[in-house]
Amino acid sequence: MSAQPEPALLHSEEEEALRAAVRDLLTDHCDPAGVLTRTETAAPHDVSLWKALADSMGLAGLLIPEELGGQGATHREAAVVVEELGRAVAPVPYLTSAVVATEALLACGADELLGELASARTVAVLAVGLHVAPGGAVPGVRLEKGALHGELTGIADASVADMLLVPGDDGDLYAVRAADATVTPHVSLDLTRPLARVTLDGAPGRRLGAAEPAVRRALRAGAGLLASEQLGLADWLLTETVRYLKERKQFNRQVGGFQALKHRLARLWLEVAGLRAAARSAADALATGADTDVAVAVAQAYAARVAVHAAEEALQLHGGIGMTWEHPVHLYLKRAKADSIAYGAAGTHRAALADLVDLRAP
Repeated sequence: MSAQPEPALLHSEEEEALRAAVRDLLTDHCDPAGVLTRTETAAPHDVSLWKALADSMGLAGLLIPEELGGQGATHREAAVVVEELGRAVAPVPYLTSAVVATEALLACGADELLGELASARTVAVLAVGLHVAPGGAVPGVRLEKGALHGELTGIADASVADMLLVPGDDGDLYAVRAADATVTPHVSLDLTRPLARVTLDGAPGRRLGAAEPAVRRALRAGAGLLASEQLGLADWLLTETVRYLKERKQFNRQVGGFQALKHRLARLWLEVAGLRAAARSAADALATGADTDVAVAVAQAYAARVAVHAAEEALQLHGGIGMTWEHPVHLYLKRAKADSIAYGAAGTHRAALADLVDLRAP
């Protein structure tokens, strides 16, 4: 039996150039003060930033084939974009529309809708609760006389969607215009990725294909690339905390010079390095199809703890800087906590991994 190729964990020159371009755009259009201000309004999504990402750079169609108007790139490139968006805790529907919804449409062969997503004319959202893991139970709405009826909760970015991809109780996936549904925002922990309740009362839907394989593929891609977002969060938090501790002085000494804090930062650096390898492996597995389920489960079994730990350490080590609400660290903590249950909690992925490698607990 031939050996499987080792995952390519190093970034190519093209991927590094993409990273630099996205980071430059976010530096100009997504500063921490602006994100903080936006979360205190009734419109947390940054529409202008989304337009810049989608129109100017064509990133909305990154995973869509070129013949449909997309970029024809792989999950490796998408992971670079998601990581940078995580570093900026950017309030845009990239993961939900350009990754999760796109994967569902690719599974269904919905070329027309994919063309709309690639051209940035449409934002699509998979109407499945953000907490649902790949392979988890997915509630479907009732199909009566060709119309859809029911309620779905915990739908991320539904408030900015033009199209909802809704599982029906007949086993099929339907495209529903957001204008034909009632979208009610939830009070959510993460103000940069708001959740909503979607109510359908006789909404017309266009049948796309079988729901189960499409939803499973979409959620697996979402879980795999979510690890890159968590990496971006953790990396920004570590970098910013080190910078702050180098500047702040106590008893006429740099706070970063205290041995106890050095130990905490060193431990966090090792955790972030491990997460970088796990996230990169998941992205490469999604791109190549090699041991994808295992790589995604490994990444998500590890990523949440690291991102949350990085946010907690940053919050504590920034102590004394002022009111927590005035510093962006609290946004990263909330995103990290919300991400810890998105597309399945770590325990769910550990259980899935145990089944995949046949190492179940006794």
